[in-house]
Amino acid sequence: MSKDTGGPAFPTVDANREEDYGTRGMSLRDYFAAKALQGLISTSGAPCLLGMGGCENETASTAYKLADAMLAARVKP
Repeated sequence: MSKDTGGPAFPTVDANREEDYGTRGMSLRDYFAAKALQGLISTSGAPCLLGMGGCENETASTAYKLADAMLAARVKP
């Protein structure tokens, strides 16, 4: 699992200060994972997420793997 969270997804004004960075709200990694999960469960594999296959944990893990890939692909300022 990546230790880089990407910082806050929706930073507040205080989040730009070094000591506050990444402590406000959800991380960018969590936001990316939520977006990836939304796409994953909207596919034909969605029935297994509703308790018909036991793949819920695997799907959640995949969402975070995709989030980590998105963080790695970002162009750093």
